[in-house]
Amino acid sequence: MGTALAGALLAAVPGPWPAGAERAGVKRAGAGIQWEACPGRPVPAGLRCGTLTVPLDHEGKGKGTVRIAVAKLPATAPGGKRIGSLVLNFGGPGAPGVSTLAADPHAFAELNKRYDLVAFDPRGVGRSAPVTCGGGTAEGDAAPDGPAAELAALRAAARRCALDSGPVFPYVGTVSVARDMDLLRQALGEEKLDFLGFSYGTRLGAVYAALFPRRTGRMVLDGVDTLTEPLGEQALLSAVGQQRALDNFLVWCAHRQGCVYGTNTRTARAKVQALVTRLDAAPLTGEGGVRFTGQDVAEAIGTALYARKTWPDLADALALVERRGDPVGLMQLGGPDEPPPPPRPTGEVPDAAALPAVPADNATAALVAVNCADDPDRGDDQASPADIARELAELRPVFLAASPIFGPRQLMTVLACYGRPAGTDFIRRIDRPPGIPRMLLVGTRGDPATPYEWTEETAKRLGNTVVLDYKGDGHTGYVASRCVQGYVDHFLIDGRLPSGTRSCPAED
Repeated sequence: MGTALAGALLAAVPGPWPAGAERAGVKRAGAGIQWEACPGRPVPAGLRCGTLTVPLDHEGKGKGTVRIAVAKLPATAPGGKRIGSLVLNFGGPGAPGVSTLAADPHAFAELNKRYDLVAFDPRGVGRSAPVTCGGGTAEGDAAPDGPAAELAALRAAARRCALDSGPVFPYVGTVSVARDMDLLRQALGEEKLDFLGFSYGTRLGAVYAALFPRRTGRMVLDGVDTLTEPLGEQALLSAVGQQRALDNFLVWCAHRQGCVYGTNTRTARAKVQALVTRLDAAPLTGEGGVRFTGQDVAEAIGTALYARKTWPDLADALALVERRGDPVGLMQLGGPDEPPPPPRPTGEVPDAAALPAVPADNATAALVAVNCADDPDRGDDQASPADIARELAELRPVFLAASPIFGPRQLMTVLACYGRPAGTDFIRRIDRPPGIPRMLLVGTRGDPATPYEWTEETAKRLGNTVVLDYKGDGHTGYVASRCVQGYVDHFLIDGRLPSGTRSCPAED
């Protein structure tokens, strides 16, 4: 996937799989997991790794199996204070759960006292039968040769992804992963699933609760995804959310000494837009001779808006590019190229029984594959280039009105699923599933990736929910806010959940 389409779709995808947690014992579907030490370093002390074998097709058994990479960090509390297992999903789609847990388990130290923390790579992601579109990129940027070349490239990319990904490709998607997660629950020996999901993980949690309401335990969804909107409408509201987050950043910057855009927040937005336009017309050259365009500026800004703690770095990077024409700061926040795969640790011997290596394009390939599998709306597969050009021309003013900075990138999402098979309508049909337990939904007012409106919308769709309204900025609230963390920890550990909408103030 090129930077335009990748950035339009990409949610928070954590870093690469660490040099560990590569091997595990294999059990039949539904059986207990054989936990082993995670080879290689660095991995947190006590982290155990394993695999769970699940059906390739949950609806049609006998089509083969998929090995799901799993990791567990045992509860640290002594004696009989352990509650059970808490399954986490950190977002995506396309984010490997095992490497994310290995990279930063301390964020969940309070929960880890009473829970075994469990993470897994969803099918098609990371070390769980990773999908790929040839190891490079999954789609193309908006083609300079016009809509005919773009449409041909999209259809060719869809064929390449299906061919290179192998048997798992038709069976990725959140409904399949939720069914895998129920087998994981059984393998962990838990009667009910306790779950903490972030960003895309909230979609996964909601689908699990809709499929298995009576097997759902304590569930928290933070940075709540939509269950109703097609990708094009999601992209439009995402552009609105990103612009809202940027405006909040510019207000903050205006009160910071030395802000490159001064103290006038109205003209500051126009200056950022001018930077994007200028670099699209005449890209800068960054480290290694990489061209840095205006769309790369938008991608870098969007990445930095995910966490308020990166705002000072964003302010410094914008000052550097505006005053010196140097894009290095922005490239460090989110450049045009994907990072190379991590090197194999010195002395590690390749093992034929090890789980598969992760292709360099897996994060973006999986993101598009899952989002398309979850969306029943499709562009007409017989559409002509003229039809595509007309659709984009009609939508472009709407996206530009939502955000002149982020709108053009988000617009490309409407083409993401051309040439791919129709997705499920199960998620679209979720409507107050009977028997669903009360759960906690956390929405952040300044969230650039999952706008607060989606929290309210999903709460209505699920029913029996408590909404925690976090007044801060950034994507998700648990790590950013002690108040949010308190509500979440009390619910998961003690089962305490007050009624009605609650709120947490913004925190610096």
